[in-house]
Order: sequence, then C-alpha cells, then structure tokens
Amino acid sequence: MANKTKITKTKKTCKLCKNELVGRLGKVFCSIGCKNEYHVKLRRVNKLATNNVDLILHRNRSILLEVMGKNSRQKKISRLILDKKKFNYSYVTSYHLNVHNKMVNHVYDFSWIIFSDEEILIFRKKDKN
Repeated sequence: MANKTKITKTKKTCKLCKNELVGRLGKVFCSIGCKNEYHVKLRRVNKLATNNVDLILHRNRSILLEVMGKNSRQKKISRLILDKKKFNYSYVTSYHLNVHNKMVNHVYDFSWIIFSDEEILIFRKKDKN
C-alpha cells in the first residue's frame, strides 16, 4: 500500500500591502499600483544610502584636482595637505597592489599611493582623447 502525503498549500500575500494573491503561481504583487509603489520606495531607499557615499567620493576627487592642478599628471605631496582638506582615505572607487606591492587607491580618474606617514604620490589617468 502506497503512503500518501497530504500537501498543504499556503496562501501567498502581496509583498507590499499583504493582501492575498489571486492568479498565477509566481505572482508577487496584487496590483500594478502595489508593484510601482514598492519599486519607488526601493529606489528612494537606495538613493538615500548611496548619496552620502557619492558626496564623499566627489569631494575626494575635487580635493585631488585642486592639489594636482589641471595640467599635472603626477605629484608627490605631504600627507598633511590632504589631511587639512579633510580628505577621506576610506572612500575609493577601486584599488589594487602594484608591482612593488604598494596599494594603489583610485577615485575616478585620480590615483594615489601612500609611501609613508608623510608622503603621498598622486597621479591622474591619461585622457583617452
């Protein structure tokens, strides 16, 4: 005799308003309105979270541009200069180790290497024009 297991179905609810869903199996929202409102709220939360980081990154780039000037490609400066301008070393767009095993930090088109507690080499990527 075969043992039959009873399968119970659970009622799914709308991800936003928690109303019971009726229709296809993979449905997540009860209406287009709930779907739109959910995504608008999601974008708003994401924008708030990323705006602060973007502001810091843009400020860091502005500081590097100010220190370097428009025409310089490479410059060695005292770390105190960046510290006085409140440069935030923790925020970078990317980083890597160079062939000399030094950490190269990038903020958009600028890069810097910390040589010691006192010296920083800043360089700018070449334009593709």
